[in-house]
Amino acid sequence: MERQSNALPELLAPAGDMERLRSALLFGADAVYLAAKEFGMRAAPANFTLEELKTAVDMAHSRGAKVYLTCNIVPTNEEAEKLPEFLEQAAGAGVDALIVADMGVFLTARRLFPALPLHVSTQAGVTNYRTARELHALGASRVVLARELSLEDIKTIRAKTPPELEIEAFVHGAMCVSFSGRCLLSHYLTGRDSNRGSCSQPCRWRYRLVEEKRPGEYYPIEEEDRGSFILNAKDLCMLPYIRELAEAGISSFKIEGRAKSAYYTAVVTGAYRQAIDLYRQDPESFVLPGWLAEEVEKVSHREYSTGFYFGPIQNGQCLENGGYLRQWEVIAVVQGYEDGRVQCVQRGRCFPGDMVEVVSPGERPYEVKIEALLDGEGAEIASTNHAAMAFSFPLDREIPAGSLLRRKREG
Repeated sequence: MERQSNALPELLAPAGDMERLRSALLFGADAVYLAAKEFGMRAAPANFTLEELKTAVDMAHSRGAKVYLTCNIVPTNEEAEKLPEFLEQAAGAGVDALIVADMGVFLTARRLFPALPLHVSTQAGVTNYRTARELHALGASRVVLARELSLEDIKTIRAKTPPELEIEAFVHGAMCVSFSGRCLLSHYLTGRDSNRGSCSQPCRWRYRLVEEKRPGEYYPIEEEDRGSFILNAKDLCMLPYIRELAEAGISSFKIEGRAKSAYYTAVVTGAYRQAIDLYRQDPESFVLPGWLAEEVEKVSHREYSTGFYFGPIQNGQCLENGGYLRQWEVIAVVQGYEDGRVQCVQRGRCFPGDMVEVVSPGERPYEVKIEALLDGEGAEIASTNHAAMAFSFPLDREIPAGSLLRRKREG
């Protein structure tokens, strides 16, 4: 699928490790954001060693995509000592920009590597045009806006800032109950600091009330008969509103999810890629196709909302539970097509006769039937019952390498 990599808006996808990086690039990201083993705000993903970072940059650049390195923690004194060396290594790897939140990091990078673009992280809480202008005057090439802003707020910031200052905003993924991710709840309750990438997500827990003199007696905090998840925000999804986002002047559409699976990265990136391309073809009459809207329902997610984009959030809480909706599962990753057979690596168990859905870059998903299963040696098998095993099945059409096979979960 041909992409207009230099056209706006940019599609920016998460990459928590090399597998997710490949998925983001294959399914159409114009740029990816990722972290090294230090200075990033996500501890859960594998992240990248400095050697892997160079490989990642080369891989992205070979596909015409950019790599933005997150350097957005608030450093300790010990980390501040290591910062110049880290920045030198990052610049040496060829990253296209640094995403920073702390002014000490910002100014150090500006002084040591003046040619390296700096993106101001959403952690900095940019909510107005004056802050955006001052950051640009200090050397920022992009601001990642606070998630609490409406489209009208963003339009004002765009109108009152230099046109060369890029504006990035989250369009999809998990929402945080705190202001722009600055939260102390996890650290207070569990000792795991969300501002250092280790959030335990206590905002998703189900809470009950205990009276001091009645230990062990738990009273519900009820918003309704199902209980209460008082801090549990719905996920953000702005896929149907590509035109409104672009018309507000957003330069880069950012997908949240460095800790999510490669399947999530592929499907969500692919959905936004196709939506953006449809918008570019005919901006005035863009309407999201129904099948494309269904794609983001087929990944693990909480209930969706439009966040703050259309004003104060209405019905922004998940009241049912603190978990995810998971209705579909991946059963294989396609490796290629040879001698009339689709070559795969197993991700879930399947059987002869199964109907599966094929997810390929730039295409509408379609169903195929697995008539027979063959192991890596070409012998027929009754199921793919070994993790990550190689297998194949006969099919009269080629499925591109990197495509995913999925099916709806039972029950």
